[in-house]
Amino acid sequence: MVENKETFNMEDEELEESEEMEQSFEDLFESSLKELHSGNVVKGTIVQVNPDSVIVDVGGKSEGVIPVNEFTDEQGQIEVKVGDVFDVLIESTENENGLISLSKEKADRQKVWNALEEGAVVEGRIVSRIKGGLSVDIGVNAFLPGSQVDLRPVRNLDKMLGETYSFKIIKLNKRRGNIVLSRRVLLEEKRETLRSDTLETLEEGQAVEGVVKNLTDYGAFIDLGGIDGLLHITDMSWGRVSHPSDILAVGDKIKVKVLKFDREKERVSLGLKQIAPDPWLEVEQKYPLESLVKGKVVSLTDYGAFVELEQGVEGLIHVSEMSWTKRIKHPNKILNIGDEVESMVLALDIPNRRISLGLKQAEPNPWEVIGEKFPIGTIIEGQVKNITDFGIFVGVDEGIDGLVHISDLSWTKRIKHPSELYKKGDTVKAVVLNIDRENERFSLGVKQLNPDPWQSIPERFAPGTIIRGKVTSVTDFGIFLEVEEGIEGLIHVSEISKEKVDSPKDFTKVGDELEAVVLHVDTVERKIALSVKHLAHQKEKAEVDAFLGAQKSATSNLGDLLQGAMGKGAADKGDKGEE
Repeated sequence: MVENKETFNMEDEELEESEEMEQSFEDLFESSLKELHSGNVVKGTIVQVNPDSVIVDVGGKSEGVIPVNEFTDEQGQIEVKVGDVFDVLIESTENENGLISLSKEKADRQKVWNALEEGAVVEGRIVSRIKGGLSVDIGVNAFLPGSQVDLRPVRNLDKMLGETYSFKIIKLNKRRGNIVLSRRVLLEEKRETLRSDTLETLEEGQAVEGVVKNLTDYGAFIDLGGIDGLLHITDMSWGRVSHPSDILAVGDKIKVKVLKFDREKERVSLGLKQIAPDPWLEVEQKYPLESLVKGKVVSLTDYGAFVELEQGVEGLIHVSEMSWTKRIKHPNKILNIGDEVESMVLALDIPNRRISLGLKQAEPNPWEVIGEKFPIGTIIEGQVKNITDFGIFVGVDEGIDGLVHISDLSWTKRIKHPSELYKKGDTVKAVVLNIDRENERFSLGVKQLNPDPWQSIPERFAPGTIIRGKVTSVTDFGIFLEVEEGIEGLIHVSEISKEKVDSPKDFTKVGDELEAVVLHVDTVERKIALSVKHLAHQKEKAEVDAFLGAQKSATSNLGDLLQGAMGKGAADKGDKGEE
């Protein structure tokens, strides 16, 4: 009886265990059936990889299918294998083939959505440009407004495509599936942290690194880390800077020196050139007076050319120091920006940072040898280069013109303007009169080619000489009479007649021929005084002189005859005596 009782107990226990196991399997099956509903996320194991799909075991003797493109990379290569386990989302229950439609991508997306919170910081890749901003992939698509991209407006959003950044979720609506991101908020937070650190450590005279943030006509703003400093254009280089963009670009990392720092107003003045030594400290030693230096033309003005000798050191070649011989109206006639030139140091003004250079001094001065080549008295021949009111310029040598003053054109002619005798291009002979090397003047004379007729005037027109000439001018004070070509004498109104003459015009007119007697000759003033009223007296004197001269000649002739006759008689007597 005892044995039968024990046997009965054992069977009861086995029966209970069997019932419990059946109940457990039933619970698991029912649980799996509950999980395999549309929209649920379940674990899945890959059991087969086909060319166009992947078969996944999701438990409960159920399998699902996922399009293979959810497991391919950018090159189209399949990245999974049999046995890999993933979370998958059930899109629909079994189809006609007994397979469940699954999606790994949607499961990942739902997982991301469940983890997202407003204010959270996420990492994402900018994938496309859309209206009002950019689309960002953070596991799900999110919107980044254009105003939230950077601290400053970004003009070209396309350049950010494909870039990965950190973003802050500033708005999240899971029901509508909307996510709004901001990169600017994170940058501002970072900037504020950097700003606090920078303000604590920044000191005047300190060398710091910064990034060029913005360029203006007058300088550049440099981000020193949460605080901006102004780098003025005058502090960018020891040399010439036309515009900050000549040496800087937005985004450049540069080292600058803190020149001024107002901690209260948070204003910082920076210097770039102060990082390097001031080149003007060695200018006096490197560029001594009268030394020849080479440089590049960097600027042209009306008054000269600026030449860069080295970075930060420029000299000025004044327009008057460009040529020994040519009259340079503007430096661009002989120089261009970028030209390499050799010049001489003429003067140094270190306090005012000025160097005076001479271009012509690098060449021999033709005025120093012109006197040896053309001694005074040399006859030269050249072309008329220019005609002015006061004379003509004649080409003498390369770049050297000589001036024939209007007073040196003729000994006798009254010339109102040189153009009466010459025009540009005419070939002219002239005599070298004077060379002024210091003032670079070369004087020529045309009339000096011939003797001065006034030197012989006193002999040819001695006082008392009666001349005949043509009236060239009649004025209130007298009559001008041309005694020979180019030489005139004046018959003063008081010398016209013994009787009173109210006006010389009543006595004669231009073109008439008159006789007059020479009263006086002034070779210094080149004047001949004539008289008509003394003409009759002079003629009488001339006739008397002529008569007396004739009488003397006749007496002389008679004496000669008598002397000759007496001489002959004496000779005859001598001959007879000999006989």
